[in-house]
Amino acid sequence: MALVKDNMLLQVIRGTIGKQFTIYERNGQIIIAQKRGPSKHKPTPRQLEARYKMKVAAAYAKVILEDPELVAYYKSQAGPGQNAYNMAVKDAYNSPEVQQIRFEDTSVVVTAKDEFRVAEVEIRVFDAAGQLQERGKAVLGRNGVDWYYKTAGLPPGGIVKVLVVDLPGNGTLREVKLE
Repeated sequence: MALVKDNMLLQVIRGTIGKQFTIYERNGQIIIAQKRGPSKHKPTPRQLEARYKMKVAAAYAKVILEDPELVAYYKSQAGPGQNAYNMAVKDAYNSPEVQQIRFEDTSVVVTAKDEFRVAEVEIRVFDAAGQLQERGKAVLGRNGVDWYYKTAGLPPGGIVKVLVVDLPGNGTLREVKLE
């Protein structure tokens, strides 16, 4: 590895030269290093999972490029040097997050967050025996974060399952046992 100083040619060049050298910049310094080859180690399960998630995210991004409304939405979320494709990959790679589930009388209030947009929240209410009592879609509240679902009743000892889904279809399932 060599650090380069005051070389006009290498100030603007980045990349690989002749499958031998790689020129890159890190922390404001230009570095020339031998080109890395493929890893000799077997990928870990987490690496394989990340590769799979990236493959799925890239496939989603290619598909949304055909929908002008989604392209416009993702373009509006893009920063400098980013485009709709980049934003769609980022959205598809990350799942939404259920921040809080609370109960107000017979209503279930879910606070859900996604880096882009939560598409829907589905609520399922089970009794103590595990039988499905009711299910339905929650309605987005005025604050744009809380989702509300009015139940017929919350059975004691039952379970409420909340499924939060974002635009690409990533889902996060959370369940709360009723007291």
